[in-house]
Amino acid sequence: MEPYAIIDEAYFPIVKIRFTGSKSTDQNFQSYLDQTKACYRHERPLAIIFDASKASVPGLSHQKMQANWLKENEDLMKRFCACTAYVIPNVAIRSILKMIFSFQGQPVPYKIFETEDEALTWVNNINVTQSS
Repeated sequence: MEPYAIIDEAYFPIVKIRFTGSKSTDQNFQSYLDQTKACYRHERPLAIIFDASKASVPGLSHQKMQANWLKENEDLMKRFCACTAYVIPNVAIRSILKMIFSFQGQPVPYKIFETEDEALTWVNNINVTQSS
């Protein structure tokens, strides 16, 4: 199974989630959601950078799965996620993100960037350990 995303916690409390460009399937998309939730297992403040530079557009059912995940994990995110940054150079993918947020709003501060450097600068300016 090709992963939909690769999750890197090496820079914790900054978590980097890179979408691989693989087509979303029920299995790899659920795995991505499960792995994203696992980032909260430490119950410590964190910030997430989603790099969608290579993302493939998820199917509508997977967009709804993402929206449901946001709804189900809203309290967890509010307690531990200081912010989320999205690296999305592709206009179509930006539109998909807006559609997902129309199903279920993003419960923490977020911003969309064209490069990872811009996202990292923004995240580093937010004191993650003081945000929760």
